[in-house]
Amino acid sequence: NKRGHLYRVQHQSHPLNMASVKVFGSPTSAEVARVLTCLFEKEIEFQLIRVDNYKGQRRLPEYLKLQPFGQALTFEDGKLTLVDSREICRHLADKYADQGNRDLLGSGTLERASIEQWLQTEAQNFDPPSSALVFNLAFAPLLRLDQDWEVVEQSMKKLGKVLDIYERRLDETDFLAGNKFTLADLSHLPNAHRLVADDKCRSLFKSRKKVYRWWEAISSRPSWKRVVQMQQEPPHIV
Repeated sequence: NKRGHLYRVQHQSHPLNMASVKVFGSPTSAEVARVLTCLFEKEIEFQLIRVDNYKGQRRLPEYLKLQPFGQALTFEDGKLTLVDSREICRHLADKYADQGNRDLLGSGTLERASIEQWLQTEAQNFDPPSSALVFNLAFAPLLRLDQDWEVVEQSMKKLGKVLDIYERRLDETDFLAGNKFTLADLSHLPNAHRLVADDKCRSLFKSRKKVYRWWEAISSRPSWKRVVQMQQEPPHIV
């Protein structure tokens, strides 16, 4: 099916989003996985047009019109086009505030400020070392590229310091921004999933009791389980 695969939620369709939401990319991309998880949390019907991240010749022409440089993610909601996963998640939580999980961006100014603070921590402090680790440990072997073990060692030290901060925070609250699952937690799922699955990195999480409890709580959400399942499916591309 060249038009992609339609993912329906179990609830009745909402007139606001009748298949107007499209995601171009591969669920194996952290950026795409983050957005898909948010879509499932918000119970938004969407169409996924799967694009193989590694085989340029398989890219769909309609995707390249949107992203001539072939970035990992393109998102359409009606006439709106976005390419940054965290911005897309904020958009979804705002526009579809009254459906699905209503806690993703908080209900008040203070809640939202805390969520934004931890979202920034994820983007600026957690994402760089975790992405470097995921690339070197998970993707470099698939792409037959050399693994940079110096970068791996440095990134593990940086990530350990970030997770020490999380450990102290999670001693006070169930989740990063408070006692509810929010975008601040959701944003960590794609990279953390690959790191916990890796023998070298698993101890970074398991050795921190509060962090590991948090990880087990967020990774057991049905929304994330569906994304993991999608990552294991063959692309719906002819």
